[in-house]
Amino acid sequence: DINELDKYHSAMAHAGYVARGENGIAGRRYFIKGGDQRSHQVHAFAVGDMQVLRHLAFRDYLRRNKDIAEEYAEIKHAAVLVSRNDAHRYSALKAKFIERHQQLALAV
Repeated sequence: DINELDKYHSAMAHAGYVARGENGIAGRRYFIKGGDQRSHQVHAFAVGDMQVLRHLAFRDYLRRNKDIAEEYAEIKHAAVLVSRNDAHRYSALKAKFIERHQQLALAV
């Protein structure tokens, strides 16, 4: 039960993380560390959650397709420069690329 993780917010805070709740993805618990630099991120889901499968499929797809991974890195770099620490804008700038390639990753 993902809700059990909510009991550990103080322990995560003690380790330097800020709890961000679902942060736009239902059923997720998201924690960040490092302030605006976001040096660390934790995404937690219940075992078997479809979002875990989607995230891992996308990760594995990028590992198999170095050219796509390089394109994604360029998009992320450009998004960082344009968004100026606005996490929502940064995510929005990557969203279409991720959606398109995540569908390809899941089709394999």
